[in-house]
Order: sequence, then C-alpha cells, then structure tokens
Amino acid sequence: MLMLTIYTIDLNFQGEGHSIASFLLKSESGLILVETGPFSTYNKLKAEIKALGFRIEDVKHVLLSHIHFDHAGAAWKLAELGANIYVNPHGIKHLANPEKLWNSAAQIYGDKMDELWGQMKPIEDDKLKAVGDGDVLNFGDIKVVVHYTPGHAVHHNAYQIEDFVFTGDVAGVRILNGPVMPPCPPPDINIELWKHSISKIKGLNPSGLYLTHYGLQTDAQNLLSQLDTVLDSWANEIYVYYKEGQPQQEVVPKFMAFVHKQLKDNGADESLIKTYEYANPSWMSVAGLYRYWKLKEDGRL
Repeated sequence: MLMLTIYTIDLNFQGEGHSIASFLLKSESGLILVETGPFSTYNKLKAEIKALGFRIEDVKHVLLSHIHFDHAGAAWKLAELGANIYVNPHGIKHLANPEKLWNSAAQIYGDKMDELWGQMKPIEDDKLKAVGDGDVLNFGDIKVVVHYTPGHAVHHNAYQIEDFVFTGDVAGVRILNGPVMPPCPPPDINIELWKHSISKIKGLNPSGLYLTHYGLQTDAQNLLSQLDTVLDSWANEIYVYYKEGQPQQEVVPKFMAFVHKQLKDNGADESLIKTYEYANPSWMSVAGLYRYWKLKEDGRL
C-alpha cells in the first residue's frame, strides 16, 4: 500500500477558517485536487498550493463531489489551466453552460453573488469527464473509486481513495468539535435517497471521511449514524410547519433557532455557530425541505 499524503487546504471563505476545504494529493500523473471551492477563494487556493511546494498549473485532475458553487465554483479556472474536471453526469451540462445554475443561485443571493462566489465561466467539453457509480480512475499510483451518493444533490459523487472517502456534502457538515449537521438547500433534497447514500458509505467501512465542511473525520460510523438521526429531526421539524401551511419566510427564524439550539446543546459556542452558518446557512434548508415535502406529497419522489 502506498504512503498516502492528503493535504487539507483551508480556503478561508469570507475570512472564516474551517468553513470550506479543498484536498490535494500528488500522483504519478499530476496533482489531484478534490473540490475547488468558489472562484472567490481561488487566489487563496493558489497561494496554499504554492506554500505546499507545488504550482496550481500542476493540478491535472479535479474531482468534484457536486456542482454547487462552494464545491465547484473555481473548476472553470482549473480547466483553463489544463486540468480535467471529473463530475457526475447529471452535473456536466451545468458546468458546460453555467448560466441556468448562476441565475438560479442569483434568485437566492441577489447582489451578493460576486462577493460570495466570484465568477463562473463555461468549461470546454473536452475537459469535462463524466464519472458515475462504480467507475475507477487510475492516476498512476493512485486509484479512485467513484460512488454515486444522491440525497443532498442529484449530481453528487463521493470519491474513495484506499479506505478514505471524500464525501462532499453527503456526510454532512462537522466543524471542529461540533456536531454533524445536514445541508438541505433546494432543489434536490431527498431524505430517502440521502439515507441510502449514508448506508452506502457506512458499508465501505472507511477509516476516515474527508468533509468539504470540514476536514478529516476519523469516527466515520458514529458520524454517519448521528447524521441519519439529525436529518430526520430537521425534516420532521419542517414537516410540522409545512402541514400547517406556514409561509417559509416566517419559518426561517424559527428553524434557525431550532438549529442553533441543537448546536448549543452539543457544546457549540457563538463563534462556532457563526462558522457553521458560513459553511451551511440554516435558512437555506427551509426552502429545501419545504420542496422535499411538497414533492413527496405530490407523489413526485
């Protein structure tokens, strides 16, 4: 077995540490980058890669868990520098033509789009590589196994290298010594699929999970079990408001208070709660879970 070195790069999103990570590995066929972060943190990514003794131009392979801006927003720039971009087939068209993705996000973030995410440009077709469940990527001395893991997003992959799994958002958000929390933004939340994906990762019996939000977690089985429980609690909390017909904008402060209480009950102080909100804005989960319950009620899930 090779001696695997995985560098965790803190992208310092919006000046906040331990919010968004990229992961760098050296292979015989060039550097491998897992997650790019948004383009707004590209200069930080470039500087951190240089500080490790490499050049960003030496990144030849970029593995994206999914196409949300905090995970894939800078992928176009890496592609311009020559990297191949590996992504689930459901995400290919949105990276080739990100206009719909951008406009959809702009409805949520408004005039904060550029500040939060920076630019997003199309990626040339020859740089986009569709990878799905069971695919194996061989980068010389490093083998990557692709696992399709929907639930958070329909275009979500996890990537296994040896007995470590890079989980994107499907294994939730856990920062420092805080609890694990499920990011549930619209439009793809599917609780049943997510639980299946959690079971799938559990079945791999990984010795460690690399969470984009944030970093290496070595208690994989416990974390995934906790995530399963918290996911139910979030969905059930929103279901009550949904059935009562309460407007989403009125539910947002109630749900944020619910999430913050969960965090505090698990030892998080105000500073840590702030970091959780940067990594996983709890207000976004209201719309995501409302949509889930609506689709479920309509028989469309």
